[in-house]
Amino acid sequence: MADKRLAYVIAEVEITDPAAFQEYITQAVPTLAPYGGRIIANNPPDSKEGARSAGNIVIAAFDSLEDAQKWYHSASYGPAIKMRQRAANTRLFIVEGVP
Repeated sequence: MADKRLAYVIAEVEITDPAAFQEYITQAVPTLAPYGGRIIANNPPDSKEGARSAGNIVIAAFDSLEDAQKWYHSASYGPAIKMRQRAANTRLFIVEGVP
């Protein structure tokens, strides 16, 4: 049996429109649970090397890479992506954990 690997959605978020970003949160957070997603971190980073982040680092954990990908491409999250892009400057990554 293969080792189970969690997956993480990692976003660096610099909010440019706080009211619009709050609406994004209201829309986006409920879309996580049906795919097994949960927010495990949402804080300004303690930068040690490289350029300091201008915003928060948000990490959502999923039970598998497939679940994370399904969530990101889902019809329920799709409209929220556009909201986030209008309300914040974001770099977003999906990575698979190690077994």
